[in-house]
Amino acid sequence: MKILVVDDNVDSAESLALLLSMGGHEAHVAHDGPAAVDAAAQLRPDVMLLDIGLPKMDGFEVCRRVRQEPWGQKVAIVALTGFGQDRDRAESESAGFDRHMVKPIDYEALLRTLETLVLPRS
Repeated sequence: MKILVVDDNVDSAESLALLLSMGGHEAHVAHDGPAAVDAAAQLRPDVMLLDIGLPKMDGFEVCRRVRQEPWGQKVAIVALTGFGQDRDRAESESAGFDRHMVKPIDYEALLRTLETLVLPRS
C-alpha cells in the first residue's frame, strides 16, 4: 500500500513510516496540515494515517479537504491521535475519517485495521 503518515511529532512519523516500509509498504511523511494536503494530492495514497492535532491546519480540516477531491473518496483515512473523547470520535466521523485510533497505537491492530479498510476498496 501507498501510505501517507501525517504527524507533527517528527520522530513518531518517521518511526511509523520506517516500520511500514519494512513491512513492504511505500510510506511517506508530512508534518503539518498544508503539507499533508499537498502530499496527498501528489501521491494519491491508498491510506492516510492522520494526526488530528497538527500545526497550521488540524487533521479534521485536512480530512475534509482530501474528501472534497474526486480521488479523495478512494483514500482510507485513519485518525491516529491522542484525542479520544466521544466528541473527538464524532468530529472525526463527521470530517470523513474511516477509523479513529488513539495513541499509543498497537502496530498489529493498525495493520489489521488497514487490511479491513483497503482490501474492500481495491
